[in-house]
Amino acid sequence: MSVFNRLVVATLPLIPKRIIQTVARRYIAGPHLVDAVATTTALMKVGATSTIDVLGEFVENRDRAVSETAMAASVLDAIADNNLASYLSVKLTSLGLDIDHDFAYANVRSLVDRARLRGLFVRMDMENTPYTDVTLDFYRRLRRDGYDNVGVVIQAYLRRSESDIRSLLEFAPSIRLCKGIYVEDVSVAYKDADEIRANYRKLLRILVEGGARPHIATHDEQLIKDAENLIASQKLNPTAYEFQMLLGVREDRRDTLLKAGHAVRIYVPFGEDWYGYSTRRLKENPQVAGYVAKAVLTGK
Repeated sequence: MSVFNRLVVATLPLIPKRIIQTVARRYIAGPHLVDAVATTTALMKVGATSTIDVLGEFVENRDRAVSETAMAASVLDAIADNNLASYLSVKLTSLGLDIDHDFAYANVRSLVDRARLRGLFVRMDMENTPYTDVTLDFYRRLRRDGYDNVGVVIQAYLRRSESDIRSLLEFAPSIRLCKGIYVEDVSVAYKDADEIRANYRKLLRILVEGGARPHIATHDEQLIKDAENLIASQKLNPTAYEFQMLLGVREDRRDTLLKAGHAVRIYVPFGEDWYGYSTRRLKENPQVAGYVAKAVLTGK
């Protein structure tokens, strides 16, 4: 990232929210579920699938958590009713994880159960490290309760991720492998970009060799090419893996992957609670400086 890009990223908290919102439109379907349905429908026309996420996290009010659970259930209904090539992604903190673990587990289980009845899938997103253990415990508990329509996320920048993956292989798990974007201490996370890439490559091979179904979630060209080479060398069936990208990011690369015959799933967030998600994504995206600078100068 250039000095200019770093400067823009550092000053994001000072930039008016209306400017951030202008830029964030690139990454968010819109404020309403109908926007996510429309976005997914458009993606299906180019051959991509989606995972729909209701924006919101770190809920500390029980009524709000119930409301968030109901909205997630509405996403499942919309996917089924509109025959969308999609599934649901949820953050456990939006379902009440900070309120009570049993309460949150009941909420996520109700969603996974609803999804199973409709032939759908639920992915539990991974948040920052205070929630890693409980998220993986929820996954194991759901699998042992008989649900196989649920997946989880592993972040390659965490030092613990290899042992976490190995502990899950008994379930032949569906795992979204990403780099990770939360700010973590060096004691628990790799900070060097090359170290993170090296760990990502290693973890992907563990997943493939261990019989898991990896969801290769990255925009890093080095990692995409490495994954393509691994897929070719292992002669993986196209149903045994998929690539995943964020809405509005590297759409040209999305299209080349689709043209090459790979499955590609796009992360489609929607909702009013857009600011926290948007600023994290803008910090992660190396093109952030250009987008933000243009929005500041033109208002567009």
